[in-house]
Amino acid sequence: MKKQPLQYLIVGSGGVGGSLGAFMTEAGKDVTLIARGSHLAAMREKGLTMETTKKGNYTVNPLKAMTMAEYEETGKRPDVIFLCVKGYSLEETIPFLQAVSASETVIIPLLNLYGTGAKLQKFFPKNIVTDGCVYIAAEIRKPGVIWQNGDIFRVVYGLREEENDTCPVLGQVAKDLEESDVSAILSQNIRRDALRKFAYVSPMAACGVYFDCTAKEAQKEGKVRETFVALMGEIGVLAQAMGICFDVDIVAVNLKILDALSPTASTSMQRDIARGHVSEINGLIYEVVTMGREYGVPLPVYEKIAAWCRRKGLK
Repeated sequence: MKKQPLQYLIVGSGGVGGSLGAFMTEAGKDVTLIARGSHLAAMREKGLTMETTKKGNYTVNPLKAMTMAEYEETGKRPDVIFLCVKGYSLEETIPFLQAVSASETVIIPLLNLYGTGAKLQKFFPKNIVTDGCVYIAAEIRKPGVIWQNGDIFRVVYGLREEENDTCPVLGQVAKDLEESDVSAILSQNIRRDALRKFAYVSPMAACGVYFDCTAKEAQKEGKVRETFVALMGEIGVLAQAMGICFDVDIVAVNLKILDALSPTASTSMQRDIARGHVSEINGLIYEVVTMGREYGVPLPVYEKIAAWCRRKGLK
């Protein structure tokens, strides 16, 4: 068994990582956030302000936050690392994770992309690297301030099916998350549960960028909502080809999630593209088409949107 309390490192302090760090710090957990730039400066000066519908508005101060280099200098080896960066930043974080991880460190990736844990495991053969996903609508409103839109905050993580060993720390993580008012699900079928989340975020991102719309347009009957449903259906077909059987009606469940969003909600991929930034389009759209070809599954709506995105030069 690991010592209590667990020492947590959260790499990435945006909507997901920042919210996680704020909730867990407020609950008295030992958490350090990795951040940079003006966001880090603001947190150091005034703490991290959360604007939420779940817990109201409040500021967590003091809050432990530092750069990667500063954390390396401390010589600390966290018990658990939550990886909350964007997919396009994943590769550049690997040397840092290798530098600060002990062989007992558990790594829990919470990215929008599917299959991140399995890809990371190759770089950390001695570590427990789970797969995982998170349900939350949150973003940095301005440096030092995170806006969380909606009440849902759920972290789902677990060992892949091919891994037979149990890990007691994962149960401790669930307990710490629940004590922090974050719903925690230690999944017994993480391939299915992570793909289930992907079956929401990928179609939503595709619709947002293709139609240049917010949740409002998808919440009413029409072309956007029909496309959202069609894309979810294609993920369902892909899941069958992968040997994954969803335990719920993903269309019904995801429409319920969509309809509960603020009409102004949009996806992080969509916002990144609008700002001219690098986005997660490769993992959220292009990779789906690639997976369809690998499994011999036609995905006509995804293929149409991917082709349109490529013509636009979106990346």
